[in-house]
Amino acid sequence: MNKILIILTFMSSVFSQTGFEIAKMVDERPTPMDMSNKTEMILTNSKGKSRSNAMISKSMDGNKKQLIWFLEPKDDKGVAFLKIEHDNKDDEMRMWLPAFKKVRRISSKKKGDAFMGSDLSYEDLSSRNLDKNDYNRLDDEIVDGKDCYVLEITPGKEANSSYSKHVSWIEKSSLMGVKEESYDKRGRLKKVKEFTFQILKDYHVIKRVFVKDVQKTHTTEVTFSDVQVDSGIDKNLFQEKNLKRLPRY
Repeated sequence: MNKILIILTFMSSVFSQTGFEIAKMVDERPTPMDMSNKTEMILTNSKGKSRSNAMISKSMDGNKKQLIWFLEPKDDKGVAFLKIEHDNKDDEMRMWLPAFKKVRRISSKKKGDAFMGSDLSYEDLSSRNLDKNDYNRLDDEIVDGKDCYVLEITPGKEANSSYSKHVSWIEKSSLMGVKEESYDKRGRLKKVKEFTFQILKDYHVIKRVFVKDVQKTHTTEVTFSDVQVDSGIDKNLFQEKNLKRLPRY
């Protein structure tokens, strides 16, 4: 009888979890101290024509600090992006544009702009502040055989978001996002995102992201290779001066 009570108590606690509690679990899951990888980004327009970019990315602190250098195509070689997220003030985002010999600062008002012509905005590249969004738990669902929590995420005014809401499917066992729908300010579906992960050193790390802008019929596929975690990246790397220093590859 005691075992039955324990099981019932456990099940009750699981099913009574609020959307915020689930989002907090996701936010607190273990992440690498640092990560580096090679990245390929393929953009495909409504006519089926594609172009690709090759990049190197280095990040730390759960991707709150990130540097991306573009290697290909030739016209984009040397373009670089720096992101430093802050809890109590606007995030820092800067692009080095070698053709113009200038660093472009991306203001919080421009977070909804596309990153290098892709279907990912600068906002999509940033973490969501737990306290600047509202979380509503919807009915659980199975997606691609994965048992998922489903959260409706509504950005608060202080989030300064370009979206009205997101619906996110989160695998229960790994607490990783499997799929997400993002809606524009008019409440219309804007993007559908799909995520694939791999396990490295007991961490779940990103392997592939596929984004479709359903309003433009345009897609972006991002794949990650040569992924290294906890390799000891120097925290001083994440400075504006290093935008201009293309690493060896």
